[in-house]
Amino acid sequence: MADRSALIQEFLDRAGWGAADRLPLAGDASARRYLRLASEGQSAVLMDASPEAGQDVRPFRHLAGHLRAAGLSAPEVFAADDAAGLLLLEDLGDAVFARLIETDASVEDGLYSAAIDMLVALRDVPVPDGLVTFTPEHMAGMIDPVLDWYVAPTGRTVPEAERQAIRDALQVALAECVDAETVLCLRDCHAENLIWLPERDGMARVGILDFQDAVAAHPAYDVVSLLQDARRDLPAALTDRMIDRYVSASGSDPAAIRAGMAALGAQRHLRIIGIFGRLSLQFGKTRYLAFLPRVWDHLQTCLAHLALSDLSGALADVVPEPTEPLLNRLKPHVPA
Repeated sequence: MADRSALIQEFLDRAGWGAADRLPLAGDASARRYLRLASEGQSAVLMDASPEAGQDVRPFRHLAGHLRAAGLSAPEVFAADDAAGLLLLEDLGDAVFARLIETDASVEDGLYSAAIDMLVALRDVPVPDGLVTFTPEHMAGMIDPVLDWYVAPTGRTVPEAERQAIRDALQVALAECVDAETVLCLRDCHAENLIWLPERDGMARVGILDFQDAVAAHPAYDVVSLLQDARRDLPAALTDRMIDRYVSASGSDPAAIRAGMAALGAQRHLRIIGIFGRLSLQFGKTRYLAFLPRVWDHLQTCLAHLALSDLSGALADVVPEPTEPLLNRLKPHVPA
């Protein structure tokens, strides 16, 4: 850490921020670390993403420039050292959507409306080269974490034949519900990753964070990410209004969007359940377990769609509900 501290100091010295005060900011589920820098009435954010921890700042840097060029409010990159895993970023402030709504529920509708409008605008942003494309086959191959880090700790081993049956059922559901249209998707678009910037205009009022894992995917992916949030509940009426708003503004077929949300949401929620189990068991981040009942409820909502009946059947005897005894199994100190 001493060597890394020296690297950070050298980087900040070169950027003219070496003497700035430093305040740790809340991080995400990754190994990245964030510091708010304050100097002479100005502020910036340091992203510390060590390559030794498997991090790479280049996707964030490239995508930030791409989004900004399209008029979206990704943070400006003031300075970068790709080899060291360091970025000096524009500070978009503390007006995180989730916090604003927690303080004043009356702003919820307006903030989500702005987020939906941003996602509609995102449809017209070209997909940059090099992004992974979320095809049905690719997405179906991404759900093993739920079996390895959620089911396995209960003592149940899932044989390969059952795993493949689940993958096949999901792939069929995705192929049936999701057409070939792909757009740039932020992938982790939710109320903790959006910043309200009321002094800006139009879609630029929505500041965007945590987009380094962006993909080319069906446009319903970001919609379900936003409206079926692992971290907070949305009123059903609000969800319906936001779907209607998206459909109206984008000219999408409402049944197709809802079907896409069901299939894409099922894939996303299955994967999240597994990832949250891994974050607890492997990294001791047990706070993520509190989100699992909500994610489970989202999964059941998606599986209720008629087109997902085969997937629902394949999962029924394999992936259990997150009861309290099961959640205890996902804590590092409790043996499986």
